[in-house]
Amino acid sequence: MINKKEMANRVRAGIERLIEAGDLQGLLYKAGELHGHLCGHMAYGVKAGYIAMRELSLKSQGMEEVIAIIETNNCFSDGVQMVTGCSFGNNALIYRDFGKTAVTVAKRDGTAIRIALNPDFEDRRRDMYPEAYKLFDKIVAKREEPTPEEHERLMQLFAEMSITEVEEPADEMFITKRLKMVVPEYAPMFASVRCSICGESVMQSRAVAENGGYFCVPCYNRGYYQMDGAGITFEEKFLQGEGISGGANEDEE
Repeated sequence: MINKKEMANRVRAGIERLIEAGDLQGLLYKAGELHGHLCGHMAYGVKAGYIAMRELSLKSQGMEEVIAIIETNNCFSDGVQMVTGCSFGNNALIYRDFGKTAVTVAKRDGTAIRIALNPDFEDRRRDMYPEAYKLFDKIVAKREEPTPEEHERLMQLFAEMSITEVEEPADEMFITKRLKMVVPEYAPMFASVRCSICGESVMQSRAVAENGGYFCVPCYNRGYYQMDGAGITFEEKFLQGEGISGGANEDEE
């Protein structure tokens, strides 16, 4: 019987066993639990994370002992997160909005490996999976309404493609470079304050201090940065109805 203390130290034990065993398909399905489906670019993220963890002899408990610097917000990133254990929530995932399917994984001593998808490898995929790419263009790229059969077929093809792709030779799939780097400091801890309008807690570093009070970004209606499918963008103000109820950002008649 595993006690609670042992369980707390073994939450990634299953993933670590898959890495040690070289079970890429097992890792692929674990990543699929996070991503919601299987697809080729998620498979590339799984493979990249696996290579980095093996090459650097790493294990992760999500305490910033492993750092992953991701250069894209596409499906690749979910595969990397699952295998490396680096996420936004544990402050071990750093996002650089470069638009490249690439990741750098580093130890605390600065020993690192950068793994980037080889464009020649990626270009060949369209010829190898014409039906999948045709459906992708229609359903995902052009946002055209699919039939239920088309949607089911795309999910099937994505899954088949990912299972095949994750086993492709790494030296064909990636451009890999070993390097030494300056690793970012551990994430700082910030005090919390209460917004003078909505009363919610907010990091002091994110609050606006004015006239002896603190105000959160939505209530103060100041500009903010947002990461979505387009990458990182700066929004000058909230749209009507998006702010905190009762906040200063509500439009007045």
